[in-house]
Formats: sequence, structure tokens, C-alpha cells
Amino acid sequence: MRVLGIDPGLTRCGVGVVEGVPGRPGKLIGYYVVYSEPDEDIALRLLHLDKSLGDLVAEHKPDSVAVERVFSQHNVRTVMGTAQASAVAILAGSRAGLPVQTYTPSEVKAAVTGSGTAGKAQVTSMVTRLLGLDAPPRPADAADALALAICHIWRGGTRARMQAAALAAASARKGGARR
Repeated sequence: MRVLGIDPGLTRCGVGVVEGVPGRPGKLIGYYVVYSEPDEDIALRLLHLDKSLGDLVAEHKPDSVAVERVFSQHNVRTVMGTAQASAVAILAGSRAGLPVQTYTPSEVKAAVTGSGTAGKAQVTSMVTRLLGLDAPPRPADAADALALAICHIWRGGTRARMQAAALAAASARKGGARR
């Protein structure tokens, strides 16, 4: 399975591409950071992000996309930019007809380090080890994107099967209630 992981951000958006199967170390395909200037018009920044992510999806042809879910922050301006970048990331996968899954930061940390409260340095260290890299991916946004891709490879299939089973059960209950 090839996964494109996206750590959304308006100024720096990390993108990592990993290939692998659950329970085994993955293979690094590539990682990138899409930058935009903070003083540039928001519409142009989002358009640049959209085009860049679309190009990376087309280039790497992933099987699915994993995006970090926006979490609450005290800085409303920061969370708004992150939410806008997250929406663009989700659309990039959807536009290509790919399944898109979102993960909280603690889910990603737990998947790659075993602890949902791990720090950035620990996540970067584990990503480096799990992918067999000679040097840590820099900046941290790229390492986080790779961690998202690893998390999805290891947990995404199980999560999707559980959601499908829950939907089938709910559908069966509704069907039985109509009779």
C-alpha cells in the first residue's frame, strides 16, 4: 500500500510518501514541504497548496491519503490556517478519487512511538528508524507527514474495516426496522 501523509499547515505543509504493509517497516518514497509566504493573500496561498498537493498526488499515485486532524489550539489564527490547509489536503485526495483518513496527533504518536504523548524529537527518531533512513527527515513537518503515512499503513486498514462493519450493522438494523 502506498500512502501520502499530509501534515497540514498554511506556511509549511509537510508531505510524506511511504509504501508498506501493516506490522512491517515501510519504504520511504519521498518527502516534501510545501511553503507559502505569510504576507501573501490567503487565496493565493491556498491555491498554491492545492496545486502542489494535486501535483504530488498525481506524481506518486498513492492508494490512499492520511491527513492530520486539526486539533483545538488557543491561537485562533493558527488553527484557522491549519483548518484551511487541512480542507485543501482532504480535497486533494478526494479529487483524485482516493480514500482519505484523518488521524489525531496522539493517534499518530501512539502508532509510531507507542506513546500518544511523545514529543516531536521522539516521533522524528522513530520515523528515521522505522524507515531505515541515514538521517532524520527535516523539517519536523516532513517527519510528521511520514509518521501519518506509517500510522495509516499500520492502522488504516483495520479502522476502515471497523467502520464498514459498523455501517453494515447500522444498515441492517434500519432494514430490519422497516419490515
